Amino acid sequence: MERIYVDHAATSPMHPKVIEKMVIEMNETFGNPSSIHSFGRQARQKVDTARLVCASSIGAKVNEIIFTSGGTESDNLAIRGAVYANQKFGKHIITSAIEHHAILHTCQALEKEGFEVTYLPVDHTGRVNIEDVKSALRDDTILVSIMMVNNEVGTVQPIQEIGEILKSHKALFHTDAVQAYGLIPIDVNELGVDFLSISSHKINGPKGVGFLYANEKATFSQQQFGGQQERKRRAGTENVPGIVGLAKAIELILSEREVRVKNYLRFQEIFINDLKENDIRFEKNGNETFFAPHVLNLSFDDISIESFLVNLDIAGIAASSGSACTAGSVDPSHVLVEMFGIDSPKIRSSVRFSFGYGNTEEQIHALAQRVASIVQRLVKI
Repeated sequence: MERIYVDHAATSPMHPKVIEKMVIEMNETFGNPSSIHSFGRQARQKVDTARLVCASSIGAKVNEIIFTSGGTESDNLAIRGAVYANQKFGKHIITSAIEHHAILHTCQALEKEGFEVTYLPVDHTGRVNIEDVKSALRDDTILVSIMMVNNEVGTVQPIQEIGEILKSHKALFHTDAVQAYGLIPIDVNELGVDFLSISSHKINGPKGVGFLYANEKATFSQQQFGGQQERKRRAGTENVPGIVGLAKAIELILSEREVRVKNYLRFQEIFINDLKENDIRFEKNGNETFFAPHVLNLSFDDISIESFLVNLDIAGIAASSGSACTAGSVDPSHVLVEMFGIDSPKIRSSVRFSFGYGNTEEQIHALAQRVASIVQRLVKI
């Protein structure tokens, strides 16, 4: 039985060309980029070249890219760095209730330090209302952080519209673009963001590396101390092989973006049609107009998420739920709770299927047949 991986929103397999590139770097480029001798200069040149690739991919300047260990660190650096540096202007932060926990937990920690956070609600499609953003803005608001694409349901947020609103306000603007990057065109100047977070392992690059875009005009403070790397903004010796791998992954996914988007939309169509042909009752969660092509969140009638996920794994299918499953209980997905309410049956019957590199139409047909068989069996129990 072929195992089918449809959990690319959680992490993605490394592209063979990325692995090949990284192996070369690990063999040939071991110098410390901060060293002034030839080995160090060789490593520095690799980092500088990769930084240019990252900057060009989002319309940024080279000096606005800060290499990090991934999306979580980028989110933390943006939020904590921005509010600590600007707290003399106020202590109010705005975010949404469906952010990734890298955002939510950081904001919760800041609340314990005296900052005030407004968590914006979302509609039943998982989208923030522009009017809610306007209403939440105050004179003492210093940061707004809204994710570009929700990682559980794939809803795309109105980032450019929020950026327009904030042009006339002093608050800085951060977006977690981890799920959007590589599939949705991004230009930081058009979006009007001051900070933007990226993670390598979501785009077939290595784990443990990413970058933060920080507008050169945005004031923020470093959160990691030691050396003077990354223009004194993020201390620590650079992960040269990882950074080179990230740059290669960026080059690959941008060159394949149109084909990938077309394929993933086709996968959604195949999967949904095949389920319908098998008379499976389900609902699609998310926004029908503003959505990322690789994420498909479905709720199935009369099933238990714990049993469903276990059966999917037994059937060789790797998918996921926003719920945290433990023995005998489920910690509901905060995203679905905000969308539908704590009493909705969707909270405990929804699964995320996310497509990516390596998936084929044949796999998606097989996926639908296995899912249909499992649902039919569970409904009878």
